[in-house]
Amino acid sequence: MASETEVAAMRRAIAVSALGLGTTSPNPPVGCLILDSGGRVVGEGFHRRKGEAHAEGNALAAAGHAARGGTAVVTLEPCNHVGRAPACRALLIEAGIARVVVAVIDPTSRGAGGVAELSREGTDVEVGVLADEAELVLGPWLTAVGRGTPFVTWAYCADAEDHRQVPGVDVHGYDAVVGSDGHLREGVPGGHGETFVLPGELSRDAPEMALRALYAAGVRSLLVLGGRGLAELFAAAGLVDEVLVCLTGRAASLPGGELPFSGFRISSVRRLEDHVLVQAQREDPLFRAK
Repeated sequence: MASETEVAAMRRAIAVSALGLGTTSPNPPVGCLILDSGGRVVGEGFHRRKGEAHAEGNALAAAGHAARGGTAVVTLEPCNHVGRAPACRALLIEAGIARVVVAVIDPTSRGAGGVAELSREGTDVEVGVLADEAELVLGPWLTAVGRGTPFVTWAYCADAEDHRQVPGVDVHGYDAVVGSDGHLREGVPGGHGETFVLPGELSRDAPEMALRALYAAGVRSLLVLGGRGLAELFAAAGLVDEVLVCLTGRAASLPGGELPFSGFRISSVRRLEDHVLVQAQREDPLFRAK
């Protein structure tokens, strides 16, 4: 069973993993901490974008020789294949890591998977530590790879015709952002490097096909801004996973102030300055984050 030190390290790894949101796709946002043989944190890292070092590689580089005989705490199963970056399973073994603590198994693992290979090499492995908490960051990516379309968040102000800047919603956490006019842009301009090229606009004619094309281009999370137009098409087709609604003090008395939460579960209600931000998630078993 994971120690208190390992659990605390996993929570730190989960927090660090979120630094990759908006730039890692099509890869997952992953965080990793390295503990030395005495349980002290000697390195941490996260995956920034495809083609660059994975979380484990960055954390091991920070730890250096102090990693030998230590523990790697990682939010997603270490990969077992060589791509643009080395296989993380091999890096951990070469560094002399004695134990690996994992939150979530990677559904895209190739072959036996990193956990199986690490165990075969004699590394002590524990899986499922704070999995629900890790899925707060990994959940949208897991949902996207499970069905082949991006995780879609719809954000709007209930008392505005088309509010492109929804207070409290940071576009930098999403791979792509689209307004009511269908124009697409990266949440972090240039954040993905050359890993994918967005089309100029998102087609209104076949919403699901448009999302599948975005997925094929590397997009795993999409933010749709505005209360009308494209967002309504996605919602009508059952393609919205999460809703973020801004309510001001006037919203309750104006038409359009209703919350489209049929089939959704409210997960957060926050007061932010002069408005309230309501977050709701679709009751979908593919999205397991609590």
